[in-house]
Amino acid sequence: MVCIRMATSADLIQMQSTNLWCLPENYQLKYYLYHILSWPQLLFVAEDNGGKIVGYVLAKMEEDDTQPKHGHITSLAVLRSHRKRGIATLLMTQTQQHMRQIFKAEYVSLHVRKSNQAAFHLYNETLKYEVNDVEKGYYADGEDAYDMRCVFEENLSEEGKKDRKKKLEEAMAKLKVDDGEGKTAETSN
Repeated sequence: MVCIRMATSADLIQMQSTNLWCLPENYQLKYYLYHILSWPQLLFVAEDNGGKIVGYVLAKMEEDDTQPKHGHITSLAVLRSHRKRGIATLLMTQTQQHMRQIFKAEYVSLHVRKSNQAAFHLYNETLKYEVNDVEKGYYADGEDAYDMRCVFEENLSEEGKKDRKKKLEEAMAKLKVDDGEGKTAETSN
C-alpha cells in the first residue's frame, strides 16, 4: 500500500535519494529546498507502509509574465520496485490539480528525454501531454528533449476538447477488453 501526500521538508533527503536511484539528472539538496519553500503545494511524495519515500514529483510555477500562467514539472521519479502501479499518474494528477486550483494555471509543461519511451508514453498516452517543441541538446549529455504541454480541460477551445476526446476514443479502441471468459477482443468504435 502506498500513500500519496504533500511533501514536507523532512522528506527532502529521501526525495533526493529516490532521484539518485532513478534518474540521470540529479539536483543538490538546496534545489529541493528552494522548491518546497516557494511552491509547497506542488510537491508530493508516495510513501510506503514503512514510511519510505518510493516516488515523488517536484513541480513549480513559471514566473515569466510574458507567457500565460502555467506550471512546470521539474522532476518525477518512482523507484523501479514500485513502477507500473499508477503511482506516477497519481503524483502528477495531484500536482496538476493544485496548479489549477491554487495557482489558476492554464497548462503545465515538462521536458522528457527523447529516448525515454516509458516516460513519453505516460505523459502522452496516459496524461494527454502533447509535444510542443524539441529542444536540441537540452540534457547535460547532449540528448534532445521533448518540450511537452498539457492544457487543462477548462482552458481548451471547443475544437481542442473535440480533438482530445477523439484521441481518447482512438486510444480506447486499441485496448483489449477481457470478455469474462478468458478471451480478449478488440474494442470498436
